[in-house]
Amino acid sequence: MGLEFTFARTTAGMEDSSFDILVLGIGNLLWADEGFGVRCAEALAAEYELPQRARVLDGGTQGLYLLPYVQAAKRLIVFDAIDYGLPPGTMRLVEKDEVPRFMGARKMSLHQTGFQEVITAAELSDCCPREMLLIGVQPVELEDYGGSLRPQVRARIPEAVGVAVERLRDWGCDVRSRGATVAAVLNAGALGMGAYESGRPPAETACRIGDARFL
Repeated sequence: MGLEFTFARTTAGMEDSSFDILVLGIGNLLWADEGFGVRCAEALAAEYELPQRARVLDGGTQGLYLLPYVQAAKRLIVFDAIDYGLPPGTMRLVEKDEVPRFMGARKMSLHQTGFQEVITAAELSDCCPREMLLIGVQPVELEDYGGSLRPQVRARIPEAVGVAVERLRDWGCDVRSRGATVAAVLNAGALGMGAYESGRPPAETACRIGDARFL
């Protein structure tokens, strides 16, 4: 007996569904440049005020748990570390129908597989955002558990956030700079970049690639 799966629009677990623009930072903060997407989302939320119609989320590695948010959005921006096969630190923009292809090609981690499934499920439910923008950077280093962004990748955050802000304004979104009043909106606790960096032991005193006896 076969199994039949139906993907339907759902807003379960969401505070509200009043937004039509979604900005997602996805990736894993614990694996060096894998955290690029999340750090971009943090920076955007900290430096800019967005109207109610726009939502900024740290999507982490949640995969299909993000489906209701993607289904609710008409326009989607994704920040992520992507293996484009380009020189490390290179930023590249991918748009519209090309986004799923790049999210699934040359996978670096399970979160990319998960997010490709999110887009596919949204398409099957006829609730996929009509406009999508992927702002990706080629990672320098991933195999550094507990490590942080490499300088070439970290340097791309302001540029990536600037691209997102420009696109949001093109979509008619009233994005306003917070000026000197920077707010810690996402990951304000131990996972915020400042706390994460200050609490991280140096590489020479902490094993970040695993014990060679068990690899």
